[in-house]
Amino acid sequence: MPLLYTIGKLTVAPALRLAFRPTVEGLEHVPETGGAIFAGNHLSVADELFLGTVVPRHLAFWAKSEYFTGTGAKGAFSKFVLTGLGAIPVERAGGRAALSAFDAAIPALRGGDLVVVYPEGTRSPDGKLYRGRTGAARLAIAAGVPIIPVGTIGTDKAQPIGARVPRPGTAKITVKFGKPLDFTGRPDDRTSLRQMTDEVMSEIQKLTGQEYVPRYAPKRADTDPAAEI
Repeated sequence: MPLLYTIGKLTVAPALRLAFRPTVEGLEHVPETGGAIFAGNHLSVADELFLGTVVPRHLAFWAKSEYFTGTGAKGAFSKFVLTGLGAIPVERAGGRAALSAFDAAIPALRGGDLVVVYPEGTRSPDGKLYRGRTGAARLAIAAGVPIIPVGTIGTDKAQPIGARVPRPGTAKITVKFGKPLDFTGRPDDRTSLRQMTDEVMSEIQKLTGQEYVPRYAPKRADTDPAAEI
């Protein structure tokens, strides 16, 4: 586990557990070793924060590539922090540049790391669960790792859109983990990826109880990088 991530686990994580007392279900489905993809619903920018709090292992999360290439003291500090946390840079330009994050995640997963992806592609605008994009399934097939469905409840109330930090006392936070989905040997054609993605979304819906909307959620300008894959 990277040093700065370890420091966060010893400082930020205990503070969040004390302030919010999140409930965790299904933690036994998180493997003690080996790579895996967490595919979860996306209600708030706090989703990944609470996920990192309750999972004992390192999470290789995504961050905008410009945070790695800034100049001056601020840019150097940003690069130092994100590199020290083991973050994966994401190009916001789209196309082949955006796929560099996908390529970077494959060796991380094969090396035994955990990576978080939000298949909806953006935060839910209304608390409903929207149709998933196929990036998580493509990544699972390419890296040869399972997908662990994740359902997070209450983060949209603890840190609604526009709030800078989670607010204690505003919501009960629950994080649920489903049984790993192993797609080993499945083809990676468009139809198969769609079927696998629908399976993942169905398992997420079972965890959260959200109303499912069979269409893509409208994208926001400030989409979380973890939701762009």
